Amino acid sequence: MPTPPSPHLSPEQLRAARRQWLEQGEATGAGTALMAPWLAGSWARSQRHGLAPQGRPPGAPHASGAQLAQALEHRRSLVAQAKPVMAFLNEQIGDSGSLVLLADPQGMLLHALGDPRFADRAARVALRPGAIWSEQWRGTNAIGTALAEGHAVEVHGAEHYLERNGFLTCAAAPISDPQGALLGVLDISGDRRGYHRHTLGLVRSGARLIEHQLFQARHGGGLQMRLHAQAEGLGGVTEGLLALAEDGWVMGANRAALDLLALPCAVIGATRVDELFGLDWRRLRAGVPTALQHRGQTLWVRLDLGRQGRGWVAAAALPADPLARLDSGDAAMQALIDRARRVLDKPIALLLLGESGVGKEVLARALHDSSARREQPFVPLNCAALPEGLIEAELFGYRPGAFTGAGREGAPGRLREADGGTLFLDEIGDMPLPLQARLLRVLQDGEVQPLGGGRAVKVDFRLLCATHQPLAEAVRAGRFRADLYYRINGLTLTLPPLRARSDLPALVERLLAAEAPGRSLALEPELLRAFQAYAWPGNVRQLQHALRTACALLDDGERLIGPAHLPEDLAAELQPLTGGSGLPAGALREQGDALIRQVLQESGGNVSEAARRLGIGRNTLYRRLGQ
Repeated sequence: MPTPPSPHLSPEQLRAARRQWLEQGEATGAGTALMAPWLAGSWARSQRHGLAPQGRPPGAPHASGAQLAQALEHRRSLVAQAKPVMAFLNEQIGDSGSLVLLADPQGMLLHALGDPRFADRAARVALRPGAIWSEQWRGTNAIGTALAEGHAVEVHGAEHYLERNGFLTCAAAPISDPQGALLGVLDISGDRRGYHRHTLGLVRSGARLIEHQLFQARHGGGLQMRLHAQAEGLGGVTEGLLALAEDGWVMGANRAALDLLALPCAVIGATRVDELFGLDWRRLRAGVPTALQHRGQTLWVRLDLGRQGRGWVAAAALPADPLARLDSGDAAMQALIDRARRVLDKPIALLLLGESGVGKEVLARALHDSSARREQPFVPLNCAALPEGLIEAELFGYRPGAFTGAGREGAPGRLREADGGTLFLDEIGDMPLPLQARLLRVLQDGEVQPLGGGRAVKVDFRLLCATHQPLAEAVRAGRFRADLYYRINGLTLTLPPLRARSDLPALVERLLAAEAPGRSLALEPELLRAFQAYAWPGNVRQLQHALRTACALLDDGERLIGPAHLPEDLAAELQPLTGGSGLPAGALREQGDALIRQVLQESGGNVSEAARRLGIGRNTLYRRLGQ
C-alpha cells in the first residue's frame, strides 16, 4: 500500500530544520519532530550524494536532443498512453500556473505541458524535457523522491533540498507496468503560492489512469479478472485488473488490484488466482459480476474472456457469454464488443447501425442475453415489417374494441411485454412521425397508455434500436424527430459490413459448426479464397443462407464444401474470382472437370468408385456431371 504523506511542516519549522541541517548536517531538534520519515530520509540521501543545499547543483546532466529522442522512442508506449491523461490533467488545473510532467525511471523529463508563463520560470531551474530530476542531481523533489520511495509524494516550498527550488510545489506518483516494473513518474509542478491540497490526489488518479491504459494495451485481448469493492465500479477506471493465463496463473496486475488484494507485485507470475480466493475460478460465469470474500472483505469480480478467450473456453469447458461468442477476431468487431460491454447494464440506450444483413438483431439478442436482464423477455419489433396502421397497436397495445378488427381480449403491446427485459426496435427509421412522439413520451414518463384509453401502466425496459438508414440525415430532412434521435442514441454501435471484416474464415467455421454440429465441415481452399474476395452484398445473412444450403446439399460422409454445393446464383457470381493457383475460376473449373473425366475413366465409369477416389459425395459428382 502507498505510504500516506505526512502534513507539511510550518514555515517556521522548515526554517529551523534547514538551519540545523546547514549547521549540523542533520535535523534532530524539537522543531523537526513532525518531519515525515520519507522527507528526512530524502534529505539524508541528498546529503550523501554530495549536494549542498545552497548554490547551484554541480554538473547536473541534461540530455541532448538525440538522447531525448532515443528515450522517447524507448518509452513510446508510456508516452502514448500518458499524453491524453496529461492533457486531461492540464484542463483540470486550468490557469493555475502549473506544468504537468512525465519522467522516465531515471528521472529524465520526457514530456511537459501547461502554463507557458510558468514554463519559462521553471526552465530556469531546468524543469523541462531532457533534464534529469533524480535525487542524485536535484536533491529532494517530487519526481526524484517518488522514484526513490516508490510511492506518491508531495514536496512543497522549502521541503526541496536545494534552496533554488524552494519556489516550487510539486506532487508526483510512480507509474508501473502490468508486471510491477517501474516505468516512470507523473508530476504536477507549480509556484508554491498556488499550492492546492487536492493536487496529490489528482496526480495519483492520473497515474492510475495511465496504468489502466497500459494494462489494456498489453492484456486487453486476453483473459481478465476485474475487481472492485462495489459492483458498479467494475468496468471503470478505478477497478483492479488481473491478467490470467488459461490455467489461472496471474500474469499481470495493475496497482489498484494489488492494493485491493493487499499483495506485492512479486505475486505476478508466481500465484494462481484460485489461491487468492480459495475457489475454482473456472466456475465463475464469464461477464457476470460475482461477490467473493478475500481476507475478510467482500470484493466484486467479473471474468472477461477478451479477444483470445476462445482457447480458454475450450480448456476450461466454460462457454463464453453470447456477446463474447460474436468475437471471431475482427478488430472492428472486437472494439464494438468492448464498447458495448462497458455499458451493458447501464441506463444507456444503444443505437445499432449497419447495412442490411450485418447482424444487428443478432447483436441485440447477444446484448440482452449477456446483461443482467437475461432472464427477462427480449421483445423485438421490426418497424418496417408492419403496415403503418398496425405498428401503433403492436407497440402500445389496445383495449377490447379499441378499433375495428381489434380482438376481444385486447393486447398488452410490445412495450408492456418487454417490461423488466429488453425492447428491440429494428428499422426504427421507418417509424411514422406520430408514433415517434408517442414513443418519446413513454421513454420520458416510463409508462404506456394503450389504445382505447384506460389506466397508464408503468414499464421498465432496456431500449435497443437499429436501422440501416442514416438517421442524422433523416432528422435534418424532418423525417425523424431530433428529440427522439438524441434519446435513443446514447451510444452508437456500427457493425462493419462482411466485406470489411478480417475474420471471415473464423466466421465461416463458427456458422458451419452451428449449422452442422459434430460434422467438422470446411470449405475447399479455392472456395474460401473466393469467399474472401467476394463483396457479400447481403452480408452475414447471405453467408449464413449460403452455408445452410451447402450443408443441406452435402452427401453423408462429405466434409468439404465446394462451388457445386452453393446456391446457383452465388456460384455464378463467384466464377470470375481468382483462385489460389492464380488461374481464373473458369480455368480452375476446366481443370476440375478434366480430373473428374480422368478418374471416371480409371474407374470404368463407376460413379460411386469415382466419387470415393475424388473424396466427394456421389450426388455431388452427379451434379458436376450434369452441369
